Amino acid sequence: MRTTDPPASPDCREVRDRRGRVYRVGESDTDLLGCGRIRMVVLSWVGMAGVGCAGAAYAVAGAGDPRLWVLAQAAVAFPAGWLRDGGRLPARTAVTGGALGMLFACLALTFAPGLAVAGAVGGAGAGLVCATCLTSPGRWCPERRGGPTGFVVSGCAVAAVPLLLGLEPAGLAATGAGVCLVVAVAGRFLREPPRDWWPPHPHPLRVPDDPVARRVLAKNPPAVRQHTAGEAARTPVWWLTGLCLLGAAGITVLDVHVLTPSGRAAVLAAALAAGGAGVLSDLAGRRVTLVAALAVLGAVQFALPAAGRASAAWPAAVCAGVVGLAASAVLTLVTAMTADHFGDNHVASVNGLPAGVLPLPLLLGSPHGAFVLAGCSGLACAALALFLTPPGRLGARRIVPNPHPLGEEMAT
Repeated sequence: MRTTDPPASPDCREVRDRRGRVYRVGESDTDLLGCGRIRMVVLSWVGMAGVGCAGAAYAVAGAGDPRLWVLAQAAVAFPAGWLRDGGRLPARTAVTGGALGMLFACLALTFAPGLAVAGAVGGAGAGLVCATCLTSPGRWCPERRGGPTGFVVSGCAVAAVPLLLGLEPAGLAATGAGVCLVVAVAGRFLREPPRDWWPPHPHPLRVPDDPVARRVLAKNPPAVRQHTAGEAARTPVWWLTGLCLLGAAGITVLDVHVLTPSGRAAVLAAALAAGGAGVLSDLAGRRVTLVAALAVLGAVQFALPAAGRASAAWPAAVCAGVVGLAASAVLTLVTAMTADHFGDNHVASVNGLPAGVLPLPLLLGSPHGAFVLAGCSGLACAALALFLTPPGRLGARRIVPNPHPLGEEMAT
């Protein structure tokens, strides 16, 4: 047990499934928190909303280099996740400290516009917040993590607010600073469950009576065991997941680069529907939904050039909305699938490794004629996603029947 874990209640016990995975059962979220776990999901959403709004304010203000922000955010993802998983960085410390780093960057927009280190400090703070808030809802809702994870990812869509309001640099700095203060306050109340925690219902070793819960667990079974970051990196599934995320990030960066400001706002506004993609993945399966999202993201690239040449504005807005919806769905599904495949105990560091690929597309050029290549890349990523099977879990087709059943042996 980590030093950050709450003391076990008298009803707490550990059970093992037939593969040896341990589940801590007997404690409800109310026992651990004194309130429902939905509060932790909402607080995580506030954290991601702060990251989106502060990052957009810093980028739109034009007083600093936004690439420093993004690179620092990605560079911090794995170290922050490693500290989080080891219990060395509590959730409240990570989110509050990260919010103060973003606050420093937003204040620098007004008082020190040329301060280059402000972008790095703000990006590092955003990385701390993301490392905690992205993975926290899945740990609190392990039996149905898609919907809560999608809801938290949709908080990034708050970044559309500075774009829609058309604020001046001073207004952008004030908006970003105000949101960062809200995130700092929210972080003081954020908690995470102890290792191996599982809610009382449904029981991890029994088939649920509720048909919906039974379908969710059948479509998205828990990880066979808890993988560390190093163990996850030695599996092909982890590398395929990173490639899918890299392809989706590159396509989205290209689209946002060439779209008009209204189109960029449509991309972010459509990301509000990320929660719907998470709920759909709970019922239909994470892999199937991810394949569909990547296929849609790739297919819409072939329509964007024609939509941009149209005399009316609505075709481009529709395409931009589809891009935002599909891109946010990919981030939601990859985050939830990481916990499904590799377990919850080290999910922050395991998820932080593929998150490092996100800034790479920003370092490349974005020519207008690259839509066909982007579309083909999206379809190729959809094909790769077909092979994202949980490591260590045998499929039905790989089970070889016993050539000498018990009945025949007994008969002889």
